[in-house]
Amino acid sequence: MTEAKASAEKKAKPPAVEEKPFTEFIKQDFLPALQSALGKIGLGQVALDFNQQPLAIPGADNTAYWQVQGTWNGDRQIPKQFNLYFFQEDIKGPKGFAYSVDNRPPSTLESFMIDERRVTLDLMVLYTLQRLNGQKWLGGN
Repeated sequence: MTEAKASAEKKAKPPAVEEKPFTEFIKQDFLPALQSALGKIGLGQVALDFNQQPLAIPGADNTAYWQVQGTWNGDRQIPKQFNLYFFQEDIKGPKGFAYSVDNRPPSTLESFMIDERRVTLDLMVLYTLQRLNGQKWLGGN
């Protein structure tokens, strides 16, 4: 082996976590990172689930999409839920966000991370927290 090849092999960076297969990335990286971030801001125990099911929006079609669903009891023990939908099996593909309170179905489906050229683990966690903060669901609002 030549020195140039050996040097190139040593400098080769491991692939980014975002390059993992979709379901592997969500289960192994995104869910733990989101759970950790939610814990750090004091939200308490949030149940995070990753599954494939139809949109929870009334009147939506019955197509099953991958989604991350977070549920917990908020202020005065009122149940709160958010759904992060992936319309393709790709973190860079179109995504949507919905939320609901008191076990009611969500009334709207909002776009999620549509302007980002680069989708990273940290940005996905940040944008999720921003959406929850926008609903005044995080402490200190």
